Amino acid sequence: MHLGILLEGCRKNDRASQKQLYDLLSGFALKTCYSFGAYPVQDIAHEGFIKFFKYIDQFDETRYEDMLATLKGWFKRILINTCIDHYRKNAAYKKIKFLTKEPEEIQDHGSNGFDNLSYKEIISAIAELPPAYKTVFNLFVVEGLSHEEIARHLSISVGTSKSNLFKAREKLKSILSQKGKCKVGQGNGLPGQLSFG
Repeated sequence: MHLGILLEGCRKNDRASQKQLYDLLSGFALKTCYSFGAYPVQDIAHEGFIKFFKYIDQFDETRYEDMLATLKGWFKRILINTCIDHYRKNAAYKKIKFLTKEPEEIQDHGSNGFDNLSYKEIISAIAELPPAYKTVFNLFVVEGLSHEEIARHLSISVGTSKSNLFKAREKLKSILSQKGKCKVGQGNGLPGQLSFG
């Protein structure tokens, strides 16, 4: 069935249309939630779908050529916000974020070797990160949010965001080194810089 027809059916709360759209996007939703370390993944993806169908009227498919890609982008933002809400309400995460709090002086050194590594190459390593590190890393590196935006979304300080990103990169460096995907201290000669072979 044409995607536009499914969307129209969903706006009318047609269960068959909702089921077809759910089947179409369920894999995408699970992968998105998994990449952000949101657990239980299925429960959070399901919550994302509830919001998706609730706000489907706000999506205007007539403005875009690639309707499916645009719909996924719109849904991804819903899923990411759902993951963020989950972390903010999760008592375990609140304990983790205080353990990672560092002085505000921690600097963001900008581009490093991780910025040159493809998403596919690091996704399995990201999955091994602690939840607090994984969340900040994904929001900063994958979604392009600033530390100020991350701090606002997660109710943490800018310093904590910078600290978690730094520690996430160091942890990834260690994980990838063990897997033979990168080498530390080689390449352009900068201390701690990464080179990938």
